[in-house]
Amino acid sequence: MLITFIRAIVLYILVLVVMRLMGKREIGQLQPFELAIAIMIADLASIPMTEIGIPISKGIIPILGLLLMHLLISIINLKSIKLRELICGKPSMLIYRGKIDEKVLKKERFTINELQERLRGNGIVNIGDVEYAILETNGEVTVIQKPNKRNSIPEDFNIMPDYEGIPYDLVIDGVIMEDNLSKIGKNEIWLRKQVQKFGMKPEEALIVTLDGKSQIFCQKKEEEGK
Repeated sequence: MLITFIRAIVLYILVLVVMRLMGKREIGQLQPFELAIAIMIADLASIPMTEIGIPISKGIIPILGLLLMHLLISIINLKSIKLRELICGKPSMLIYRGKIDEKVLKKERFTINELQERLRGNGIVNIGDVEYAILETNGEVTVIQKPNKRNSIPEDFNIMPDYEGIPYDLVIDGVIMEDNLSKIGKNEIWLRKQVQKFGMKPEEALIVTLDGKSQIFCQKKEEEGK
């Protein structure tokens, strides 16, 4: 029992490291070859995890081999456009200049109902509002609305908004983010003074953030037992 437990932990750590090395993309955004590798890794890890009679190396070596294959294919994709298209495929225009391309729908085995579902997922209710709908190589559908249906932006009115930048987390669950403080040129003494204005200490805060306009958001952690 203990051996099975230890083997499971070892394989879990290995799979976690391998998936981390494969990159940060979400499962829904994986290319076909990446999804295939992920499924195979899960299958390879499950067998030696439960079968004590099988040496754990029988799972580790193939998993490392798949990682090597993934890295090799990634390098090929970076170096060759033609091989990239062969491995990952090319985006397909489901809607071109406001017109649904039936040939592409049939080629990609896409039904009208599925197309409408994907458009609704992009916040588009009326298919007539779409100028382009592109089926990406990872299966996602990118939608570009017709110019007169797009949301207005400040540039349309010749307005230049003030630069906002990104917010920085200064405290998470009572832990001070020293690196972020350093990035904004502040120190812990400054942070404590700011948090004190909200009637608490950094250690008592659930989260403290600083946005691009130097505005601080602070929320206190709930007391245990409440």
